Amino acid sequence: MSVNYPRRNTSRSRWKTALGSALGAALLAVPLAFPAAAAVPPPPSGWTTVFTDDFTGAAGSLPSNENWIIDTGHAYPGGPANWGTGEIQNYTADPANLAQDGSGNLRITPLRDGAGNWTSARIETQRANFKPPQGGALRIEGRVQMPNVTGGAALGYWPAFWALGSPYRGNYWNWPAVGEFDIMENVNGINSVWGVLHCGVNPGGPCNETTGLVGSRACPGASCQSAFHTYTFEWDTSVSPNVFRWLVDGQQFHAVAQNQVDATTWANMTNHAGYFVLLNLAIGGAFPNNNSGTTTPGPGIAPGHPMLVDYVTVLTRGA
Repeated sequence: MSVNYPRRNTSRSRWKTALGSALGAALLAVPLAFPAAAAVPPPPSGWTTVFTDDFTGAAGSLPSNENWIIDTGHAYPGGPANWGTGEIQNYTADPANLAQDGSGNLRITPLRDGAGNWTSARIETQRANFKPPQGGALRIEGRVQMPNVTGGAALGYWPAFWALGSPYRGNYWNWPAVGEFDIMENVNGINSVWGVLHCGVNPGGPCNETTGLVGSRACPGASCQSAFHTYTFEWDTSVSPNVFRWLVDGQQFHAVAQNQVDATTWANMTNHAGYFVLLNLAIGGAFPNNNSGTTTPGPGIAPGHPMLVDYVTVLTRGA
């Protein structure tokens, strides 16, 4: 996603977001002690589960092909090189990079061979129609532990949990108008979660592309790298103006309301069929570079530290 528009410089340009986004007001941190593999929580009263994956497959198995598409290579066919973000790894379907661990988690593991070539993994939901019912709400949630690596050994790590507007599939050049919700992004082992909205036109526009509209904060209690945290995105059409919200462990740290952008921009990212959800772990690229002031990956980066995903679930609440 990057050429004509640079995407990833574009989409994940969330990337540029980086240091420029000040951590939101510090919220009281309450330590959470959850087991490594917790069951998907039942939907709260009034909510209905429309998609869920608990990653309970056998050790070494790929995620369900009924639920997920495995992206491979350095780009979508006909799309921007390096996924539009400048990331350098080759995505594969090799269980060494992508596998369930037999303990209820999905592991996405970046590896480097003797020649210095990086591999990792990226998946996206088969479904691309996640959106709230009219007058209702949508919730996308995942319980994730970022790669447990910090400092120079983490310089270039870029884990993400996010969603893209369905019209992007097969086009790859209509970003950011179709919309992108970055539910959880992190780079370089920093103890911070970034939440970003991408929309409108690139560069500039109502979402300040390629940076996007950004919020960030440290993870509550334990650091983002040392523990699992729950990352949530909500799209609420039951309130006026409609609003997007980002939360970590139930604590809101970012929001964008409908009246913060023009009507056409809002319609372009909300009036299509819906969104698909993605999980990936990139190495290098614009966002890690911008947060380090250097070219990543750095010379001390250590391969082999996985992002662990306990579950992904999508819920809706009726009008």
